[in-house]
Amino acid sequence: MIDAIECRNLSHRYGDFTAVDDLTLTVAAGETVGLLGPNGAGKTTVVKVLTTLTPPQSGDVRIFGMDSRRETMDIRHNIGYVPQQLSIEAALTGRQNVDLFARLYDVPRRRRRARVDEALEAMQLLDVADALAGTYSGGMVRRLELAQALVNRPSLLILDEPTVGLDPIARDSVWTRVADMQAEYGMTVLLTTHYMEEADALCDRVALMHHGVLQTVGSPTDLKAELATEQAPEPTLEDVFRHHAGSDLAEDSTRRGLKEIRSSRRVARRAG
Repeated sequence: MIDAIECRNLSHRYGDFTAVDDLTLTVAAGETVGLLGPNGAGKTTVVKVLTTLTPPQSGDVRIFGMDSRRETMDIRHNIGYVPQQLSIEAALTGRQNVDLFARLYDVPRRRRRARVDEALEAMQLLDVADALAGTYSGGMVRRLELAQALVNRPSLLILDEPTVGLDPIARDSVWTRVADMQAEYGMTVLLTTHYMEEADALCDRVALMHHGVLQTVGSPTDLKAELATEQAPEPTLEDVFRHHAGSDLAEDSTRRGLKEIRSSRRVARRAG
């Protein structure tokens, strides 16, 4: 079976800053993989390349066997994407927002209304579909963005910190809807998150990046087991995160002045 995602020796730079450094990673069809790492690790740059928003500077990226440089439009018709930044139009209704994405994805006219209603119903928004999106709560907005991303029934769903800022109930609602759609359509899911408990519960595997480099890949269970000791027999995924990135981050913060930290953060925000 063709892998959903295949990255081979992917590198990307912003000036003198290396955002992604020789990344090789595959994601099997139907798998849920978490791309983890601290701010500035390179996650969002990887996401931009996978969604064809940014062409790879070096290395090869294939989505379901399609080359990201030459088959951009074919890839876009096979993916759904929920970015970090809000992507809804507050002055439109929920239905109009999803319909707009259906048009962008070239959903055939004769199927469009049914697909829009299906996506809204899956996100439990059909009863408020004709209300302005600007009146929605934060959790409803995120579910509306998921409806937008799912309206073309994507084979690959890419979620860039989809639950940031949401309360626990809203977060659970988002992931329940994603799990339902994945079970129904067999989607592959790639997500980024800073909530380690989410990654632990949701992901078949996690890939942890730091300074643009892929540090480790494996199932949450296996990665936690690698850290288990007699003194700490049950490490958490947060312990795994800290093991690969935490101490280095602490050293950086003591070595650098405030001006340098602010400068690096501006670069990191661009790099993801």
